[in-house]
Amino acid sequence: MYRSQRLSLRYYTAAITLFGVMILFGLLSALYYVFPSMLFEVLNFSTSKILHIDTLVIWLLMAFLGAVYWYLPQELEHEVVGIRLAEATFWVFCAVVAVVAVVFLVVQIGDSTAFTLWFINQGRKYVEAPRWASIGVVVVMGVFAYNVVATCVKARRMTGVTWVLVLDLIPLLAVYMDAFPADENMSRDLYWWWWLVHMWVESTWEVLIGCIMAMVLMDVMGTSRRIVETWLYIEVMLVLGAGILGLGHHYFWIGTPEYWLSIGGFFSALEPLPLLGMVVHAVYDAGEHRLRTVNRPAFFWITTEAFLNFIGAGVWGFMMTLPQINLFSHGTQWTVSHGHFAFYGAYVCGVIAVFYVAKQKTSGVACLDDRFWKWGYGLLNIGMVGMVMGLLLAGITQAFYGRAIGGSTLMAFTQVSENPWFLSGIWARLLFGIVFAAGYVALVYDLLRKPRSNAVGAGEIAGAAT
Repeated sequence: MYRSQRLSLRYYTAAITLFGVMILFGLLSALYYVFPSMLFEVLNFSTSKILHIDTLVIWLLMAFLGAVYWYLPQELEHEVVGIRLAEATFWVFCAVVAVVAVVFLVVQIGDSTAFTLWFINQGRKYVEAPRWASIGVVVVMGVFAYNVVATCVKARRMTGVTWVLVLDLIPLLAVYMDAFPADENMSRDLYWWWWLVHMWVESTWEVLIGCIMAMVLMDVMGTSRRIVETWLYIEVMLVLGAGILGLGHHYFWIGTPEYWLSIGGFFSALEPLPLLGMVVHAVYDAGEHRLRTVNRPAFFWITTEAFLNFIGAGVWGFMMTLPQINLFSHGTQWTVSHGHFAFYGAYVCGVIAVFYVAKQKTSGVACLDDRFWKWGYGLLNIGMVGMVMGLLLAGITQAFYGRAIGGSTLMAFTQVSENPWFLSGIWARLLFGIVFAAGYVALVYDLLRKPRSNAVGAGEIAGAAT
């Protein structure tokens, strides 16, 4: 095992731990909707929500870094350059996250001053971390970029996957700079803030997870490099075209020209297509050549990633981003339904597949499939789909009764919060959230337990899909 792969195991451990923290605060946030006065003057709902969302971003970012550190030396047949620096920044990253979380819990209310901006909370959704912590993230990502580029130079070898990865590092670093400005003009500030949220978390990450999935498909399913690299190129073209134009679906309410309504509503739904095409093509190719998989958990999570990404980010996104619908759905639980489905389908499933790749490598078994993994797989997927449908029910109720009929007044908002359909959706989100948490426990237990090789599981890919 390469030294960088041992570093990736640390990143995976930190990511899985933060995954649990995210679920904890997610359940807590769901409880607030059912019991609004819970923990009054102890823990604000806004703080719980911040920790839920920000932890989601951080744990996925850590998992991405770990996945690249795992596969880069295999791809280039060379140890990662600057590995000691990478190991040091890992601990810096962990320390920054821990300190910021403690500050959020201790200082929940305060003045809007320059000191608060630098040391407490920036107050911008998804990037609430104070500026000193954001600088720490930039340092970590800068070292990561140096590791990747320097390794490619030192190895004197570039593949199609590494070319896309290196090019993706530019927006990965550059777009995050939008986390720092504090423009007093709200429309202008939101305009560039959406560039950060959409182009960094949605588009840039889409390319990054595409690179990771390409390497996983070649590793787990023996997919042809020609197939995965072709779809990667298509994904880059769509991000450059549809991704930037798709930004317009965030512009509906911040004072931008009217033409963005139609442009953004249409193009934002195209981004998930290349990843779906890559996996479908890989599965078809595997069945055509009777290739075998020796890691069924990773195979199932890869295919789940592709289809839930298409449904959650694509179908669910297109369903609510058309301006005629967004007029009523904006800011409701409908949006939350899409957010949960999109992040889970686009990133979480793929990351879990990488965890199982690492488990097989570290345990040394020839074939990973002892069936317990299905508990985590089933509970996580059932829990997520249940939450998504509950949130969709609550969101459509808000859009219909609170917006279309009620006229978006404060009284309409109050009345719809007591609507039986809305309450049913909120309770469903909480109950299925508990199922999802049980799936997390099963997943962690399965990742930590010693596996046994199962020769029966080494069946053909086509048969595994059934």
